[in-house]
Amino acid sequence: MTSSTPADSSTTDWDHRLITANGIQLHYVTQGEGPLMLFLHGFPEFWYSWRGQIPEFAKDHKVVALDLRGYNDSDKPEGLAAYQMMELVKDVEGVMRGLGYDRCILAGHDWGGAIAWSFAYTYPTLLDRLIVLNLPHPAKFVEGLRMPQQWMRSWYILFFQLPWLPEFLLQVGDYQSIEKMFRGMAIDKSAFTDADITAFKTAAAKRGALTAMLNYYRAIFNPKRLEPTWDILEVPTLLIWGENDAALGKELTYGTETYVRDFHLRYIPNCSHWVQQEQPQLVNQYIREFLTVSRVTE
Repeated sequence: MTSSTPADSSTTDWDHRLITANGIQLHYVTQGEGPLMLFLHGFPEFWYSWRGQIPEFAKDHKVVALDLRGYNDSDKPEGLAAYQMMELVKDVEGVMRGLGYDRCILAGHDWGGAIAWSFAYTYPTLLDRLIVLNLPHPAKFVEGLRMPQQWMRSWYILFFQLPWLPEFLLQVGDYQSIEKMFRGMAIDKSAFTDADITAFKTAAAKRGALTAMLNYYRAIFNPKRLEPTWDILEVPTLLIWGENDAALGKELTYGTETYVRDFHLRYIPNCSHWVQQEQPQLVNQYIREFLTVSRVTE
């Protein structure tokens, strides 16, 4: 297996494994023992975006940072049907069961956050806690897309519907667009080293990865897709939000408590969409506080 991870002392002792779930092979990195804490990354990332969280939460959990289907060293099935939300949710359930757990703490950022929200509604009894970073509740996102300012931020969703052109532009100039997404959006540019950028470029350059990654967006407009009803979620939930997100407006967080009974919200100022990479210590602190407080109040 070709690694996309910079070889440094902080990552070389992590365990890389493959697991069969929902009919495909998924790659993950794991460290620690204890209750399962499962991390889901976003676009255009891979498990490595959780490098600041893995060692912290491996102190008292079995941490599993997954490569979502289509990304890095996970299988890349063809066709849009393979990237429907229910397939992504089944992947998570299959990983959890395959690891021998019947409950977990689930954390997701960006697309991983969208999957985490959907998983919580589909399998609420399988979750102890839900942690979402810079991805609004699905009902709030749909509401936001009725506002012109959010469509201006989300223009890339429509662009990604085009065939082949997005793939071509993403790989031009040694995948310079990947670097621009991270360093261009980041408030603290130093949060992404050259080795970090190389890791993300290498993962995106793997055969079939770009199309698979874009298929997440292309599958959104499935004409057979039914819009679910979002009832009150009973799973204790923490939403962490970098306030300077260029793609998703802070206003998308307003009113989330309408949909979540036990809801906790932490804003991080002067921080971009890449919140757990740009402010890893603060993100870890807020997650620790949430896990402690929510357990005390049970």
